[in-house]
Amino acid sequence: MAQRVLFDTQRFNITVTRLSHQLLENHGDFANACIVGIQPRGVFLAQRIHNYLSKLLKRDIAFGKLDNTFYRDDFRSSDKQLTPSQTEMNFTVENKTVILVDDVMYTGRTIRAAMDALLDFGRPKKVELLVLVERRFSRELPIQPDYVGLYVDSIAEEKVRVDWKEQGDDDKIVMVPINKP
Repeated sequence: MAQRVLFDTQRFNITVTRLSHQLLENHGDFANACIVGIQPRGVFLAQRIHNYLSKLLKRDIAFGKLDNTFYRDDFRSSDKQLTPSQTEMNFTVENKTVILVDDVMYTGRTIRAAMDALLDFGRPKKVELLVLVERRFSRELPIQPDYVGLYVDSIAEEKVRVDWKEQGDDDKIVMVPINKP
């Protein structure tokens, strides 16, 4: 089974722009809303959306980077050593609408851990979830995104990989086979 490109750079960028405009329609000037990217890869998407909306609105929007490493339910069961990313949240989320952003939604466990970590910064009025890719039929927790760039139906032997220009690749979404021994 070979890898398949689901979104090339052009479609990738159109999708990020569409997601940004959906947020703009729902949150206006973002006076009571903030964007929080989940480390590590959700931050790339969140940063792009933040930059686009800040430029469009001609003002800065509250933006944070959230690490959920030590909030994960598999934290102590992993054989490999976990390396946390940095959390950068210089604002409180108290009574704000928080838009949590991640690249791929799979089991829901990353999002659950991020919501636990988010509570360290206050009690949000509302939490919304934006994902670039939503892998359906693999959810382990009852968590659903509010904003989705692409829905993907995949089998267990496939993985969705998002390549980012921030990491030296072309922006694209690829379905790759998982090589099992």
